[in-house]
Amino acid sequence: MSALAIPKDRFDHRQKLSLFLVSAAGLSFEVTLTRLFSVAQFYHFAFLIVSIALLGFSASGTALSIFQSFKRKLLQELLPWIAISMSISIFFAYLLINWLPFDSFSMAWDRRQIIILLIHFIALATPFFFNGLMTGVILARKNAPHSQVYAINLLGSATGCLIAVLAPAYLQGEGTITLCITLASLAAIVLYAQKHFSFSLKPLGRLLSVLVLIFSTSQMMLFLLSGSGMHMLKLHLSPYKSISYALQQPGAEIIFNRWNGFSLVNVVTSPSIHSIPGLSYRYLESLPSQEALFVDGDNLNALLPPNASMEFASFLPEAAVYKLKPQADTLILEPRGGLSIQVALALGAGSVTAVEANPLIIQAAKHIYQQPEVEVVQTSGRSYLSGTTQKFDVILLPLTDSYHPVSSGAYSLGEDYRYTIESFKAALYALRPDGLIVLSRWLQNPPSECLRIFATAVTALEEMGYYPADQLIALRGYNTGIFFIKNSPFSARELSEIRIFADEKAFDMVFAPGLESEDANRYNLLPEDFYFSTFHELFSTRPREKFYLSYAYDVRPITDNHPFFGHYFKWSQARQVWQSLGKTWQPFGGAGYFVILALLGIALLLATVLILLPLVKVKKQKGRQMRRQPIPLIYFGLIGLAYLLVEMPMIQRYILFLGNPAYALTAVLFTLLLFSALGSQWGSRHLSVSTALLLLCILLIVTLLFIPWLIKISLGLPLAIRGLIGMLMIAPLGFLMGIPFPSGLDWLETLYPKNTGKSVQGMIAWVWAINGAASVIASILASLLALSVGFNLTFLVGILCYLGAFILVKSPASHSQPLHQ
Repeated sequence: MSALAIPKDRFDHRQKLSLFLVSAAGLSFEVTLTRLFSVAQFYHFAFLIVSIALLGFSASGTALSIFQSFKRKLLQELLPWIAISMSISIFFAYLLINWLPFDSFSMAWDRRQIIILLIHFIALATPFFFNGLMTGVILARKNAPHSQVYAINLLGSATGCLIAVLAPAYLQGEGTITLCITLASLAAIVLYAQKHFSFSLKPLGRLLSVLVLIFSTSQMMLFLLSGSGMHMLKLHLSPYKSISYALQQPGAEIIFNRWNGFSLVNVVTSPSIHSIPGLSYRYLESLPSQEALFVDGDNLNALLPPNASMEFASFLPEAAVYKLKPQADTLILEPRGGLSIQVALALGAGSVTAVEANPLIIQAAKHIYQQPEVEVVQTSGRSYLSGTTQKFDVILLPLTDSYHPVSSGAYSLGEDYRYTIESFKAALYALRPDGLIVLSRWLQNPPSECLRIFATAVTALEEMGYYPADQLIALRGYNTGIFFIKNSPFSARELSEIRIFADEKAFDMVFAPGLESEDANRYNLLPEDFYFSTFHELFSTRPREKFYLSYAYDVRPITDNHPFFGHYFKWSQARQVWQSLGKTWQPFGGAGYFVILALLGIALLLATVLILLPLVKVKKQKGRQMRRQPIPLIYFGLIGLAYLLVEMPMIQRYILFLGNPAYALTAVLFTLLLFSALGSQWGSRHLSVSTALLLLCILLIVTLLFIPWLIKISLGLPLAIRGLIGMLMIAPLGFLMGIPFPSGLDWLETLYPKNTGKSVQGMIAWVWAINGAASVIASILASLLALSVGFNLTFLVGILCYLGAFILVKSPASHSQPLHQ
């Protein structure tokens, strides 16, 4: 190699900075997209982004493996164009998905939506293709410092994770997209500043980079100063979101619009808003004027103006509680718009402690939260229950979700730690003697939401040594079911007062001490009272698992290990779901479980194509060389599977620990990426890959065994301390998880000591594709496993993949290869 070629091939400071910027832009774009899709569409669309991003990365490795002869030119001449292409593709990908929305509700009968979904996949994968191409080009270069390149990639990604969480509070969600464009265009400008650059299109590329930078920076400033950029950047919400329906009414307008790192909160004013869930139909007077509060464009919650008439409050089911407990010290967990606060005060609560984790909600409803009788605690409900020493007469879990048909499956993937067995136990511990838990859910036919709440309450009481038949009352109104859970038996006086209240306000008894069938189904008449019969059948069946197996829906109690309250799918429903395709007005026309299965099938197909395509394209001799070494290929596939199968259940676990999905995503991703970067840079120098994998497997097993206990004992601590504890738990895992990939690349180079470098560069590009393809599968497989068997078993599968990589390293077939040394 000539002297002039050496500087071009060197991994200099400009390349390091540009790789850092591109990596930060890519991860920031990925996380921001999950937030934007949660707002604009529904939760399952956010879930797709991780898979799409990894698909783009894998495709870049496949492309590099196929077009090996161009890699040196790509390295020396086209790196700036890769960066600018990424910045431009971010802009156009966002515009396309925003202005050509995918309509999941009509997918079953409108085949055009399949084409639109495919276009979205391609458009969104493109920026990540260029992101992976930048890293892959540098990694596949001859004599590349693999550990250093991989470390900078991970460090940039960790920084991008922080940007995605911090920036929306200042730039909003759309403005954060322009920040991602800015970072990628800066990377191009940095690369164009290299001294050794001879490509003839350099002036054009530099001009294009500057123009993109000027555009994106100007839009960022507009978002920062005025709260909005160009009209084309404004996020379009699905017409099926609750806020979209509300804004269709005459006179409706948004009067509050704020972003933070984990939510968009809007307040809409309209004369048509009237939402008091659970109100008895015997209330015949006019309701007070209301505004509507939305989080991520969904779940309308009533927001009453100051001094609103509260005459309707005595017709709500919780009014019975305040008759039993006058001047009750009341704890309200996540009251959202604050209607439950107003009702509690109107019904005579002595004090109200409102626990709300989202500061934007408190700001939007400050006239309610700032009342002198109200103490506001800004944390998650579970964290407060775990940390408080205060006892309450009444603990209220208000109904803050809109009605969603359980058959749609659209909310199957949403974790909800309010309704787990552990949550109910924590609430029971926080009650004074003879205290009450009050909660309500929407009625579904056949019973599902309310039946799961009932099953969870019964299980929690039984596990605490109580007798549920004496301590649990369930009522139903026109469209909601109401539960009173007591930490001691209901007295005859209490039971009598609740019965009188139910008769006066036309609520039907469903489950109560001594309740007979003739006392049920009196006001909200049903041809057959399947609520009464189903609740009593569940309670009396022994073993209770027999009931769960025979029932139409999966209504087992949820736990912290499996907190999917909206997941009711059973395989016995498959035929019904299939027959309903194209006949129901539901996203995907069926269970959300099928969505994940379909995605897994697509991922397996695409991964197979991406992995095998290089074998078809390369020369026969080179193909034989690649096929001669199957162990490295399996090795990179296993560590690609393992990383995501450990990461994703860890994020879901941390939603409970940190009280918010965005905090969990940030803490886990940032810590794993940061310490994986440190492990790649320094760990691989001092630890052999076999030692690192063995230590990692041991540490992961310890984590699996002890993390539930550690979360339980520290859940009540302040958020900052919990965050620090969480990072300390993840840091050693991340350090060890950063070693296997760069060490594996070094191993590949030892397999081709006599070659000029072309073969090993082709192999590096190929295993980059294999690792990415395995990660695509793992991102979907992790969700499927978590939904099916819980977080612990998903985590265990990840451990087994790392263990498989360790066995490969120590196998006799690799003894002649110095990976294990």
